[in-house]
Amino acid sequence: MSSKNVSAVTGGVIPKLRFPEFLGQPLHDVQLGDVTEEATTRNGDKFAAASVMGVRKEDGIVPMEERLVAGDISRYKIVRSNWFAYNPMRLNIGSIARWQGDDEILVSPDYVVFRCSARADPTPLIPEYLDHFRSSRQWEAFTNETGDGGVRIRIYYRDLARMRLLLPDPDEQQKIADCLSSVDARIAAEADKLEALKGYKKGLMQQLFPVPGDTIPSRRFPQFQGVGDWREATLGEFCRMKAGKFVAAADIHEQPAGALHPCYGGNGLRGYTVTFTHSGEYALIGRQGALCGNVNFVTGNFHATEHAIVATPQKGILVEWLFHALVRLNLNDFATGQAQPGLSVDVLEKVPCSAPRDVHEQQLIADCLTSVDSMITAQVDKIYALKSHKTGLMQQLFPVSGQVSA
Repeated sequence: MSSKNVSAVTGGVIPKLRFPEFLGQPLHDVQLGDVTEEATTRNGDKFAAASVMGVRKEDGIVPMEERLVAGDISRYKIVRSNWFAYNPMRLNIGSIARWQGDDEILVSPDYVVFRCSARADPTPLIPEYLDHFRSSRQWEAFTNETGDGGVRIRIYYRDLARMRLLLPDPDEQQKIADCLSSVDARIAAEADKLEALKGYKKGLMQQLFPVPGDTIPSRRFPQFQGVGDWREATLGEFCRMKAGKFVAAADIHEQPAGALHPCYGGNGLRGYTVTFTHSGEYALIGRQGALCGNVNFVTGNFHATEHAIVATPQKGILVEWLFHALVRLNLNDFATGQAQPGLSVDVLEKVPCSAPRDVHEQQLIADCLTSVDSMITAQVDKIYALKSHKTGLMQQLFPVSGQVSA
């Protein structure tokens, strides 16, 4: 691979969105191997096992579990600040990260490590720019189509190095990276707010519902303070529970259209069906699957499958309060089975529970928690909008090469 093949592009393919000061400036058609170098420096006896890291798609570079670290780490590879590391068998699912720490770390000898070359001609590649570019559609398309192997694709440095890029000059790369990093910072800040809201709701529920073995919550609305304890019973005395009806997978549509109705299974919303089993307001409990014990509040016409339990409140119990009470019970704790956890109606009916005797107190609790749920939903929507905004920015800021490989 040689920089001799690199040419400046002054016309044709240009970014859809460009900062004014860079309009008309050339782009450089390069391969990733022209502007990066593989790093293969081995540890020897320089670092201890505590320095060994791994790469996760969502978390980036994180400490490696001790049980996964070999007894002999002399062949482990060294990673320095702003270098990239990835598992060649997992690159196609996004498991690559840039090390942003100051200290050197180690990764498995099976990992690929590479760095951006500061001496690349005609233009160097800035690490922060590449860090964002690896989330682009072009990167995804290339890593999904490239590599060695059958069932599990291996993408080595020699494979990745063939990716073609249209690179702007370093100043423009940095401005693009700074722009996208500012959006990332906003997303992270909003994600922190979301976690704070979830924590606030969790604490609120712990106060508004009695702890197990007690019948009076630690926090009560003023008009109900001192009016007596809650009614103790089992869940089966507060609601009737029954599993839904089977529907063939072929009859479940992925998207809503026309007269289709939501279809709920063991893990929540499965899709949409022509048929519906219930109409009204209900709390649904997932009885089987990875999210066994999850609870959804459903309104209108819907189809509940045999893996969803429909909870119908008994007299004196409000459905809105029942929904929050079911969430508070952490029903997954009552699941049985190892490979395929499940909940039976018989088990659920025996779960201890307590409820306010006055439906007005139930309503106040439900309204309070529902308002927090609305805030959480709005925050989730805000984060989704920001992520969509970033995706749109990347599609416009990154010029796309006509080729993805040599």
